[in-house]
Amino acid sequence: MGMLVTEQDALRNDIVKWAAEGGNRRDCLIPLLQRLQQRHREITDFAMQVIADALEIHPVEVYGVVSFYQFLDEKPKGHFVVRLCRTISCDMQGKDRVARQLETDLGIRFGETTPDGKFTLEWAHCTGMCDQGPAMLINDTVFTHATPELVHDILQLCRKSFGSFHLQGTAEPTGIRSHSFVNDLTFRAVKSGAGLRAALKMTRGDVLKEVADSGLKGRGGAGFPTGVKWNLAAAASAPDKCIVCNADEGEPGTFKDRVILNRYPELVFEGMAIAGLAIGASHGILYLRQEYSYLRERLEGVLRGLREAKELGRDVLGQSGFNFDIEIRTGAGAYVCGEETALIESLEGQRGEPRNRPPYPVNTGYNGRPTVVNNVETLAWVPCILDKGGNWFSALGTDRSRGLKLFSVSGDCEKPGVYEFPWGITVAELMKEVGGENAKAVQVGGASGHIVPASEFARTVAFEDMPTGGSIIVFGAQRDMLSVTRNFLEFFCDESCGQCTPCREGNVKLLEGVKMLEEGRCSTAYLKELCKLGESMQVASKCGLGQSSPNAFLSMVKHFPDEIMGRTELII
Repeated sequence: MGMLVTEQDALRNDIVKWAAEGGNRRDCLIPLLQRLQQRHREITDFAMQVIADALEIHPVEVYGVVSFYQFLDEKPKGHFVVRLCRTISCDMQGKDRVARQLETDLGIRFGETTPDGKFTLEWAHCTGMCDQGPAMLINDTVFTHATPELVHDILQLCRKSFGSFHLQGTAEPTGIRSHSFVNDLTFRAVKSGAGLRAALKMTRGDVLKEVADSGLKGRGGAGFPTGVKWNLAAAASAPDKCIVCNADEGEPGTFKDRVILNRYPELVFEGMAIAGLAIGASHGILYLRQEYSYLRERLEGVLRGLREAKELGRDVLGQSGFNFDIEIRTGAGAYVCGEETALIESLEGQRGEPRNRPPYPVNTGYNGRPTVVNNVETLAWVPCILDKGGNWFSALGTDRSRGLKLFSVSGDCEKPGVYEFPWGITVAELMKEVGGENAKAVQVGGASGHIVPASEFARTVAFEDMPTGGSIIVFGAQRDMLSVTRNFLEFFCDESCGQCTPCREGNVKLLEGVKMLEEGRCSTAYLKELCKLGESMQVASKCGLGQSSPNAFLSMVKHFPDEIMGRTELII
């Protein structure tokens, strides 16, 4: 009679099996940890030691990764992890009342687990449902337009599903009740596969030229010319190259990539294939943020369909020698992984800490390969450009900001949702379209962007004036801009990777200053010191997170000085 297999033996067997399926490579670490977390609800010290042995790395490296990401935890979680979004759009739509009701009905505080192990209650940063808040994730299911009255029904749904770890959901989140305005997008009229077929009739050089001549710039916020990036990667002398789609849409107020991935995923994958053809890559990776994991099943189905149609795989569409396929990797919860080098670090199984540059990803990227990292929207425009021609795209927008742009609009307006406009639209024109004419201010570019007061609504949304990855947050006359800034800084304090001092310490000091202002304890002299600190952070921080996190604070001080000084602390 054989020995009984202990729980630790079973756990060890699972880990060894999963590691072997990933080739025992370091870059399989995060997928392995995610499987472990999902099955066992925690990642124990014993499990980390076994993983380290399987991947031939030190246990400290495993712990460093587990401790970095929000969706990985060495402490046991409940069967249902309830994550309520706390960022600005959900905050403005009443998330505090939902939070209090969750605590009351569950009998626990945020950060705690119920004694029966059924529920863990946590805060989340931007679930990408800013137009439909308050929003919360329960495991992989999203609930939108949450209210205190609906909390009981939502929790009852969980209790009825106890043991399955999953709730009934759909590819397009519906939650309890959900709607979002989406205006008439160009993507709707583009036939799937048309851009790729056009590209296959061209030389690689002609494809690169068409993209460059179109004037397409990155739609994730940085605005780097796509054609330049592709040409640099194409010129790199390496037999193995990679295309990475950055679907880690974590900027508060941004959700247009969620809509693209749900409604037009074929265009995104087609854009990746065209990029692979242009630079000579055979491998593509879609890096999907954990908060969008409910989309993964649908996306995997789309990939299977493209392979069956010969639009992915070996000899794509009969083109001998052009082999290109795509895999999906899921992030583990870290805003900083929206920065391309931090994203690559995450793909390699590391903490998502930005790299020093040079070298740049186009020369030394994922696992040392030349790598092109493009945003979801950027890649979706590529098939449109190849199908309609670069001249069509470059004729739209402005001289320095060519083409069309998708905007995620949320906050105090009549029609929040996703809109398509040419670059160069003024804030006033945009507000008229979304029903926000009476706005007091608009945040262009999300938490890392700038506050624009009503007196400057004649300014244009374009790279030469106010660039944005797409986030437009509308603030009505009743909004306290100091409270808005506090919400942004709380986000950055939580999301800073802590690698560099200006960002790690500077955001904490700015947040302390905002709290002092709210309490009427901040002198004019100290406020000036805080502004100098913010300006220093903009030039001394290592990556875009720390360089842009002071923006809201500095623009709030500049445009709303009458709201921040001489305040009296409220005593409740």
